[in-house]
Amino acid sequence: MMPLPPRSEEELEDRANALAGHTLGDLARALSIEVSSDATKTKGKWGDILEKALGATGGSRSAHDFEHLGVELKSVPMRQDGKPIESTYVCVLDLRTTEGARWETSWARAKLSRVLFVPILAQDPDWQKRRLGRPTLWSPTEAQDAALKADFDEIVGAFGAGRIEEVTAHWGKYMQVRPKARNGEKTERVPALDGELVATVKKGFYLRAPFVGAILRDPYALP
Repeated sequence: MMPLPPRSEEELEDRANALAGHTLGDLARALSIEVSSDATKTKGKWGDILEKALGATGGSRSAHDFEHLGVELKSVPMRQDGKPIESTYVCVLDLRTTEGARWETSWARAKLSRVLFVPILAQDPDWQKRRLGRPTLWSPTEAQDAALKADFDEIVGAFGAGRIEEVTAHWGKYMQVRPKARNGEKTERVPALDGELVATVKKGFYLRAPFVGAILRDPYALP
């Protein structure tokens, strides 16, 4: 039986803390979830398992994972030294609406307004033995919000000006943009500098690994 949605942030934190020390295999078996033993095929399932264990309701819709609480859930694969292995996905970037887009009213900022980060020790090649760490329920400080806004403004401003192919994953100090399409498939058509429509890959916002690592060490810190 799947857990009901948590009624408060306190209940959500209690549930997440209760999972610390358990493995993904423990959770999958407790929830009767069958997944492949191949870690490369189950990476996308980690978040699904956590969502079900914690009672998330957002699913794949454009909504917070815990809709009634306005909280987002992010699983963070970690190395043995406590550092995130990769950047953390935030949301899709709609390249057709970047002109005039503002951080204050963006979906990216809404997604990051309240986040439950759950670290997963991901070194073991057997995904079922990968252990959950202590969660962190986080909201950005003024300094963190300002830092993310600066990255957002730089990236979105370039897209809005038609500089589509100039923006790479190297842009942004704390938040970057990366392709969200398999095999680099160009499925988006957006205006370039000359106004002509050009094909490009679907893109999304990601938090850089050092930024998330700093949050997990100290929610108020910037790396």
